[in-house]
Amino acid sequence: MGIEFQKNPCDGIMTDEKWQAIIGNDASYNNQFFYGVKTTRIFCKPSCKSRVPKKENVRIFQSAEEALTAKFRPCKRCKPTNERLPENEWVALITEYISRNYNKKLTLETLAEISHGSPYHLHRTFKKIIGITPVEYIHQLRINMAKIYLRQSDRSIADVAKSVGVSNTPYFITLFKKITGHTPAQFRNEKSEEWQNESTK
Repeated sequence: MGIEFQKNPCDGIMTDEKWQAIIGNDASYNNQFFYGVKTTRIFCKPSCKSRVPKKENVRIFQSAEEALTAKFRPCKRCKPTNERLPENEWVALITEYISRNYNKKLTLETLAEISHGSPYHLHRTFKKIIGITPVEYIHQLRINMAKIYLRQSDRSIADVAKSVGVSNTPYFITLFKKITGHTPAQFRNEKSEEWQNESTK
């Protein structure tokens, strides 16, 4: 059994005891404290079976209300408020994460892990709310960012591809053409011709 914590100003501080409760998914600590993950803005019960976060990214809360006030959202897996997070809020959380991390390796499994859900449920719910799958959303965001780089810099196509999280240049070119109808080089040339025409008007 976990030891009862005394209510004091140190309650919000991570201790070895609390950290051991988190990594051990110790249900005996539930309702004694909650923990939030700063990178995902999700908070959980100590017993949550989600992947263990990095210790430096964890924030301790005395209550679910305190976590909600700090703008953290309840985990869909362990339901720390004993309520389901509305699907549109859950998907908003995922799109925010994609926007911040589009240039990193992102898979359906990764997104499911950080959002505390299953890949199947995430895929189905995301498509229902957004209209496209998470992978399609990631592709569109990456190509939109690539367009900005192609317009505003003279970086190589390979460099632009890497900057938006696609290390395989031929795949990037194929994806870019599939979404925009042009290769990256054609897009860049057309945009520079448009600028030249604008400047000579």
